[in-house]
Amino acid sequence: MKHWEPLFVTKLEATDLGDDPAHDLAHFTRVVATAKALAADEGARIEVVAPAAWLHDLVNVPKNDPRRSQASRLSAEEALVFLRSIDYPEGLLPDIAHAIEAHSYSAGIEPRTLEARVVQDADRLDGLGAIGIARCFAVGGLMGVRFYDPQDPFAERRPWNDRENAIDHFHVKLFKTAESLKTAAGRREGARRAEFMRQYLDRLAIEIGGEIP
Repeated sequence: MKHWEPLFVTKLEATDLGDDPAHDLAHFTRVVATAKALAADEGARIEVVAPAAWLHDLVNVPKNDPRRSQASRLSAEEALVFLRSIDYPEGLLPDIAHAIEAHSYSAGIEPRTLEARVVQDADRLDGLGAIGIARCFAVGGLMGVRFYDPQDPFAERRPWNDRENAIDHFHVKLFKTAESLKTAAGRREGARRAEFMRQYLDRLAIEIGGEIP
């Protein structure tokens, strides 16, 4: 991978990734690091996992765009064009494309290879834990969403609604994401990150209520 990865990074640096801090170059770097760790733990082929992780969000489609569910397919198509342009081994391209297509939550594609499960888990883990909380509020800010409902922060008398309240997204999607992880290593890390998020919500409840423990 030492020969190829600088080319992947250069491609991303030349790509318009939009203004979403949850999907900037740092996001790709984190996903790649997590994917490599999961691949080593699970015995997945790094020559498929690494390019798929680097290029998984190559085409940026905002979360509130009606084409959002197509983003992973578009990214896979763009990735294949790029990988062929740098003469990446042709025999690996179908599995790389599948891993990219299947990583997306909104696409709803079931990963059928170990490598696709690793890339999907790595991307979903980046939405959990400390970085997941930061990303949730960053995206909420871009979409004009308030932090929480001041009248009912934890939806005791209303349905969860992450189109209006950022912390509702924890329950609408992120905790479900933690339960959807496919690899054993991913599930272990997902459980740790989800527990941290629950602790954060507990602390938030104290601060919202004006308590000083």
